[in-house]
Amino acid sequence: MKNIFVIFMLIFTTTVLTGCVHKIVTVPAKVAYKTTKGVVKGTAVVVKAVIPDGDDEKKDKKDKDD
Repeated sequence: MKNIFVIFMLIFTTTVLTGCVHKIVTVPAKVAYKTTKGVVKGTAVVVKAVIPDGDDEKKDKKDKDD
């Protein structure tokens, strides 16, 4: 009877700890992803504000060819 209880507790604690490890790994990864995503979007907005029409080189080249 004691052996069955020990085996059950080992299986139970392994299952519970697997869930904890999953949370410990995924939560910081999600936070880092969202933070990086926000920084990149913010940088893109700032660059577009500083250089409102960054495609002038393509337009100038096309106009010179015509």
